[in-house]
Amino acid sequence: MSLASSTPSPKPAVVIVGAGAFGLSTAYHLLKSGYTSVTVLDRAEHLPAVDAASTDMNKVVRSCYGDPEYTRLARQAIEEWRNDMWQNCYHESVSLSSLAESERPLSTISSTAPRAQFPSNLHNSGKLGTFTSLDVSSTSYINHDGGWAEAERAVGLLTEHVKKCGVKILPGKVVRELIKDERGQTQGVRCADHSEYEANVVVLALGSWTASAFPSLNLTGKCLATGQSVATIQLTPEEAEEYRNTAVVLDFRTGFYVFPPTHRNVVKFAIHTAGHTHAGPGCIISTPRTIVSDPGNGLCIPRVQLRSVYPALSEKPFSGTRMCWYTDSPDGDWVIGHYPGDSGLVLATGGSGHAFKFLPTLGKLVVDAIENKLDPKLAARFAVDRQVKPPNGERKSVVPQELNIDELCGPEDLIPTL
Repeated sequence: MSLASSTPSPKPAVVIVGAGAFGLSTAYHLLKSGYTSVTVLDRAEHLPAVDAASTDMNKVVRSCYGDPEYTRLARQAIEEWRNDMWQNCYHESVSLSSLAESERPLSTISSTAPRAQFPSNLHNSGKLGTFTSLDVSSTSYINHDGGWAEAERAVGLLTEHVKKCGVKILPGKVVRELIKDERGQTQGVRCADHSEYEANVVVLALGSWTASAFPSLNLTGKCLATGQSVATIQLTPEEAEEYRNTAVVLDFRTGFYVFPPTHRNVVKFAIHTAGHTHAGPGCIISTPRTIVSDPGNGLCIPRVQLRSVYPALSEKPFSGTRMCWYTDSPDGDWVIGHYPGDSGLVLATGGSGHAFKFLPTLGKLVVDAIENKLDPKLAARFAVDRQVKPPNGERKSVVPQELNIDELCGPEDLIPTL
């Protein structure tokens, strides 16, 4: 065998636009697959970007999906979360979920099972709400395979890891344009500062900025930026210890979910629904309105949601609120694959509020798509131009509302009303 025939072809140069969950995980798996020329560009001056969906204090990690394919992928990700690389960012915790009225678990749980998932000191103290009582047991399930992850720390660890392994990460790079060859194939990007980066493959992993940053791709109806309300409560160390070993609670009937306290004694809770769109003046494409572009607060979350789980916490002032911006696809499936008619352009987006838990493994799907090795069923399912299925039913509502700026809460809304 000649030397020429035994020498593997060099891997193509790849530019990734976006240093969030999709972008960094893709960079990581490109390295694992032998790629040596990988550049990540991000609009934020400092990384991780403070207004990215992945830069959050914590995210739910669960394997219990109604869809067996996502369950399989989630279990693979959970195994990877346990590796030393993640430095205990992943916290195993029981999750207690209540299904929408139209759904039922494969097997119901006993009336005492929900309460058993919480520390005994909370059982008879009046600090557990009706969510954990008999009235929801027929529509609830307990997931022992999962928990939550320290999202911002995990993104920071992955950023440093890929940088040390040779990935070039450049913050403060706002990509304005795709550079095309004479055949209309993408061969690089041009930034707002006029710098250009050539590549054999460009991966767009801009999260909720994907559609608005590249309107010429006509992603309306495929990738929609939606804002979700998030709030936090600061506990004292003594209070936090009471709730430290509680379950992650997800109520799919209302979209409400709440975490155990973090190491800084902060309880985060949020509403996971169709969310709110935001099209600025003269725009028709929803664009994130974040703490960077418009410093301020998110929509106020009704205290009745928190009261249904932890009545005592609902009487405490909120320490802050924010809008977390998702990239929603109409059917809740991710958007991963080549852009139709352009062999040099790959999309890796459409997280739809459930992609972060797959951070350790998500990029493998993108690399497989780049190399045209993605399982045909998944390739069809995640394709940019796929035929959209009905929504998966995990969101309380499927029609987003336009964000009303006047409804954003102010300092007075953080204080409970007596």
